[in-house]
Amino acid sequence: MADHQDLGPYGDWVRHAVAENGLFPPVDRPGLTSDEVRRLIGSASDGEPLAPEAGRRWTRDGVSGEEVSWSVGYGPRTQAWLLRPADASGPLPGVLALHGHDGFKYFGKEKIADGPDATPEPVRELRADLYEGVAFAGELARRGYSVLVHDVFLWGSRRFPPELVTGTSEPDPAAYNTAARRHEHVVAKYCTVLGTSPAGVVAFEDRVAARYLRSRTDLVAGPIGCVGLSGGGFRAALLHATCADISAACVVGAMSTYPAVLDRHVAPHTWMFFPPGLAARGDWPDVAAARAPVPLLVQYTRDDHLFTLDGMAAAHERLTARYRQAGSPDSYVGEFHDGPHHFDRTMQASAFAHLDRWLRVPST
Repeated sequence: MADHQDLGPYGDWVRHAVAENGLFPPVDRPGLTSDEVRRLIGSASDGEPLAPEAGRRWTRDGVSGEEVSWSVGYGPRTQAWLLRPADASGPLPGVLALHGHDGFKYFGKEKIADGPDATPEPVRELRADLYEGVAFAGELARRGYSVLVHDVFLWGSRRFPPELVTGTSEPDPAAYNTAARRHEHVVAKYCTVLGTSPAGVVAFEDRVAARYLRSRTDLVAGPIGCVGLSGGGFRAALLHATCADISAACVVGAMSTYPAVLDRHVAPHTWMFFPPGLAARGDWPDVAAARAPVPLLVQYTRDDHLFTLDGMAAAHERLTARYRQAGSPDSYVGEFHDGPHHFDRTMQASAFAHLDRWLRVPST
């Protein structure tokens, strides 16, 4: 059976392009730097959370929440929730909980956190499928963190209006999510013309969110972390690579080498995974390792339909080599879990322990 079946009679195009353009350089070549990643994804500058505002507060199930919002300088305001343990009285270490792509853009932060209102039924179904029914941002808050959960470009409060995506103003999440898959291609074209990429826009907005979290007076003056599944894992890798404030990251269900996805595994993925020009300089694991030896946990699932097991294993080997080259092999941990594409309670517990290890500020 021929390789690259998605390309049909053009399967041999891959070998031609790899040879002509020198793609996928070996791991013995120098790795990417944070500045290089920023340039490759078209996200060189940092922004500030403009005109931040606070909204409603609530307490439920051991978590206190606060609505917050800011402008990134364009588009609708970013809506976010700041979650803390209900009994917390002083500053806490901070974590950015990053929602995924999920083929579900109508909602963003609601997919991983409970807010002041009832959780929509489609979100409950998604949580049951991907998170073992858990709103993991709240679990992390109860563990003793200030957790920021924000909508990012294309999702939730940052989504495009329905009339531009579906052709109608009707609030129909299912129809919106289906149409938004096609609309992402349009957005990617605009990004190319505007000198950036979907990865670059999302990473910029996530760095703005990190700035907001860092500005909070109820945050300890220590390191902050990030964690996300799938599209949230891509976001975690990009934020880890481009944000000096991130001191520990958990990338879940979002790691493979590029050669392993070229046969039948390109179409299901978001444009965030494919920054133009990256393959000529490195591979996706090199993005996650750009700030090595800053601590990194990557969780892989053996039956993940979005990646091949060989591709995940190759990514693990490449990340191991990059962290060894950085002189701190113990700062990278790769975990292989059984099951499909998900972030279940066992995986969550391990991710939270990773954050505990690197973010807890010793008491004096």
